[in-house]
Amino acid sequence: MHIHILGICGTFMGGVAALAREAGHKVTGCDAGVYPPMSDQLRALGIDLIEGFGADQLSLRPDMFVVGNVVSRARLDNGGAKFPLMEAILDAGLPYTSGPQWLAEHVLQGRHVLAVAGTHGKTTTTSMLAWVLEATGRSPGFLVGGVPLNFGVSARLGAGGAGARAPFVIEADEYDTAFFDKRSKFVHYRPRTAVLNNLEFDHADIFDDLAAIERQFHHLLRTVPSTGRVVANATEESLGRVLAQGCWSELARFGTGGEWQAVGTHDAFDVLRQGRVVGRVGWALSGLHNQMNALAAIAAADHLGVPPAESAAALASFWNVRRRMELRGTVGRDGGEITVYDDFAHHPTAIHTTIDGLRRQLDARGRSADRILAVFEPRSNTMKLGAMAAQLPWSLEHADLAFCHTAGLGWDAVAALAPMGERAHTAGAIASLVDQVIAAARPGDHVVCMSNGGFGGIHEKLLDALQLAKAVSCAHSS
Repeated sequence: MHIHILGICGTFMGGVAALAREAGHKVTGCDAGVYPPMSDQLRALGIDLIEGFGADQLSLRPDMFVVGNVVSRARLDNGGAKFPLMEAILDAGLPYTSGPQWLAEHVLQGRHVLAVAGTHGKTTTTSMLAWVLEATGRSPGFLVGGVPLNFGVSARLGAGGAGARAPFVIEADEYDTAFFDKRSKFVHYRPRTAVLNNLEFDHADIFDDLAAIERQFHHLLRTVPSTGRVVANATEESLGRVLAQGCWSELARFGTGGEWQAVGTHDAFDVLRQGRVVGRVGWALSGLHNQMNALAAIAAADHLGVPPAESAAALASFWNVRRRMELRGTVGRDGGEITVYDDFAHHPTAIHTTIDGLRRQLDARGRSADRILAVFEPRSNTMKLGAMAAQLPWSLEHADLAFCHTAGLGWDAVAALAPMGERAHTAGAIASLVDQVIAAARPGDHVVCMSNGGFGGIHEKLLDALQLAKAVSCAHSS
């Protein structure tokens, strides 16, 4: 089959492309505004990419058009279609489907699907679970909304292939499926093991309130068989309300008050099941959120028969995911170092968790005097709408300085960040933001760049500017 994917460079659709290619299908695709890591992965797979959504792509004559949720029936200011290819497909009556539907029919059918849902931590927990199954000999297939460093790719079919209950781990997103299917993506996956990591309000562009998202999570529960398992965060009131609407499967809760708990520090802790120690995790990751992610992964793997002690041991060699506090470089300056990180955080809670995790890590290493410079881009649809702007000062409370890129916002970032006083800075252009960070940075600083997009390549621009500043400083001293 030849499939042509509209919106191929999104993390999910790029993963679908990789799976289709591995399964032997011919894959082409189109998109606009390409950025790593997905663009790099697609090129490495030899998948042809076309810039834009021109109607002339009908000449490719694929067997099926697979439509990403970036595509809409929107019109441009001049009255033309924003996605002329989609209009041409509809006019010609050609076959099309959504990414989740294609995946369900051609990859997930007959497999033991382990779906990881939640507002935060989906990518990391999905990657942890895939690695636990890999390290314990299960050779799972997976589709992750990022690139797990243990695997180097965001998706694969797995050694088990299709059918025969071979495990497949998937990041289960609650965002809508396509312009013609407004259900959440995850209702297509029909998991036998469903992880509910957490649940907060998000996606203000398609959900009116938290209750609307809770209904979608309950739709997911309705698809889990009676022989399946629901692994749920015991500390989340919102998930309690979801479960109260009905649960027809085995329920395993994790966290305080749950069957699965952790005792110890965030980087070294015992795993308890019903009060009995069943394993111990020792790793390089930090933060309570990652400890909770680990419990979820261990409880989910247990449903496949993986002993908790083996899961815990496997997590010692887990390397996390690209763009999750990924070290991008360090530059020596005046006898010290300035460190630059890249992180995918964009929701206020995720921003808070990321910065708090780094602060705790620095404190534990006796480096409490080191400063954290938070450089962020409110790029998601929810953040662009300003639905959570009031939470930003709280999300940045553990940062010494904050730098906000304000381009494309429909709200006043200066006013929103005013409670932070002189700690907050804003700029409408990436170059200006880089200048502000360079002027403020000093030895010992940790610069954390947070965005769910490419952020204009700000990481390399910061590192280049820091190197230049270092060279100028050295020249003056000599």
